[in-house]
Amino acid sequence: MNKHALMLVLAVLLAGCDNTAAPLSFTPEMASFSNEFDFDPLRGPVKDFSQTLFNEKGEVAKRVSGTLSTEGCFDSLELHDLEANTGIALVLDANYYLDAQTQQKKLRLQGKCQLAELPASGISWDTDDNGFIVSSHGKDMEVNYRYDADGYPLGKTTVSGEQHLSITATPAADKRKKLDYTSVSQLNEKPLGNVKQTCDYDSHDNPVECELEVVDESVKPAVSRKYTIKNSIEYY
Repeated sequence: MNKHALMLVLAVLLAGCDNTAAPLSFTPEMASFSNEFDFDPLRGPVKDFSQTLFNEKGEVAKRVSGTLSTEGCFDSLELHDLEANTGIALVLDANYYLDAQTQQKKLRLQGKCQLAELPASGISWDTDDNGFIVSSHGKDMEVNYRYDADGYPLGKTTVSGEQHLSITATPAADKRKKLDYTSVSQLNEKPLGNVKQTCDYDSHDNPVECELEVVDESVKPAVSRKYTIKNSIEYY
């Protein structure tokens, strides 16, 4: 075999190795923040991102945007729910997240950049040995969180008095398409609703655009709503 043929074979083999390399896992901060603030978790060296939810009329229903450090800590996070007319912008300052407008301390952090406490509400978070938030506690409420081996959030259970809410997410078998998932919600063991999402992905295995169907089973007959999620992601 001549030198050029050998180089071609090696290039093909190396390309094959790159294509079959396991996708990156979700960091504890990304997985935990997505759980708490209701957005899709992202993989890899994300510098900044935005996720915009459009309703069936093409109107913006919700928007989440954030910036992250090279270590994967959230330097800022902005949340807007246009349907509920609510929103907040948080910025990192030492071991707190401040309200960007009032500079009021909103969230206290543990370690370098993981959630620890929401002082105004008396809510605190607990982490496991890997840094993932596994539970939170309030005066009359307790939440437990679950993740798979890649750090993908598999849902949570919330207990408040006599109310028991469980959310169970099942991602696609393809590890590169974790955001293709189905989710089922139950309140006191009775069906509350379900969600199905399918996405197109970029080279980092992150969703670029997703179609989301939400079925509300708490009403009769059940009501189905469809949404589109468009993501903008910049990497380091």
